[in-house]
Amino acid sequence: MSGAREIFSGSFTQQEPIPEEAIEAAVAVMRSGRLHRYNTEDGEVAALEREFAAYTGAKYALAVASGGYAMGAALRAVGIGPGDKVLTNAFTLAPVPGAIAGVGAVPVFVGVTEALTIDLDDLEAKAGEARVLMLSHMRGHLADMDRLMEICDAAGITVIEDCAHTMGAAWRGRMSGRDGLIGCYSVQTYKHMNAGEGGLLITDDDDVAARAILLSGSYMLYARHGTRPPEAAFARAKYLTPNVSGRMDNLRAAILRPQLRRLDAQCAAWTARYRVVEKGLRGTPGLAVIERPEEETFVGSSIQFLLKDWSEAAVIEVLRRCAARGVMLKWFGGAEPEGFTSRYDSWHYAPSTPMPASDRILRAIVDMRLPLTFSLDDCALIARIIRAEAGAVWQAA
Repeated sequence: MSGAREIFSGSFTQQEPIPEEAIEAAVAVMRSGRLHRYNTEDGEVAALEREFAAYTGAKYALAVASGGYAMGAALRAVGIGPGDKVLTNAFTLAPVPGAIAGVGAVPVFVGVTEALTIDLDDLEAKAGEARVLMLSHMRGHLADMDRLMEICDAAGITVIEDCAHTMGAAWRGRMSGRDGLIGCYSVQTYKHMNAGEGGLLITDDDDVAARAILLSGSYMLYARHGTRPPEAAFARAKYLTPNVSGRMDNLRAAILRPQLRRLDAQCAAWTARYRVVEKGLRGTPGLAVIERPEEETFVGSSIQFLLKDWSEAAVIEVLRRCAARGVMLKWFGGAEPEGFTSRYDSWHYAPSTPMPASDRILRAIVDMRLPLTFSLDDCALIARIIRAEAGAVWQAA
């Protein structure tokens, strides 16, 4: 069959089914009627917290309603409030600046490199503007975490890591979320564990953990948490910390615990698919793949490539032609937000000034999900389609 006739018929939004073990655990919770985390002395949520803390190597883990809630709680737990400035990535998704704005703070955007990581030179230049960095490991790309932490430590900047796309990833063997004071994760459907919606927060800090637990809506039932700091930490915080309820329930935790046990195998399966697409795209005229550093252990649940300095019309034509053959690509260069994609200047609640070098990169980024429902052969076919259609548009231009 010639490449011109090949069509991909799979779904880019279809996830794997929930494991049978997780379904059985969820049914048991529903039969008990005890869905609320504090309706049991030591239920599924507390167990998930213990297990996720052990997986990441953190002292404390807190299960919450969403990844966005985890970021908001993290900001509150380190004392960020109205009018404070918070450094964050220009290349990220809306929940990150949304979490900052949600506590009344103001995002200060830091540029993006062609590696799709935060621009460390720009970070160093802006280090004096804020005392907290909300670092987004956008689309699973890890910056040089050694240099980043050197910059932040020297400037007295507290780092909160948004690990929504890097659960299971690592830098020089250190798990994503463990370099900063706090790591925040998502278990929304398109992330590395699927609870539909939900989040997790980890830290080694007693006071941060106590404040986050109280913020999540523990009332005075914090002793029922799977991982918790000493009573003295709660004594310092419990009358000063507002209840901003955002708990995870036992049903979602029951679904997640079996998924956590197979997370490493799932991450390896994603990266195998990524490598097949990456190999198929290499050498495509006008298209640049993202080179992954040796220090990074990444999870390839999505893949990005750059169409650098292509016209808007040409990029849109590539997307149109690929879509006609069943391959759904997203572009981060559009002037208007579409679906999950947006740019830093899309968020009018967050003031920004143009960043020409970053704007050039954002206009080049094309993004594609790689669900595990795709086979390796599917991934090779997808790469052939993208290669053919991007090559045809490049040649015509």
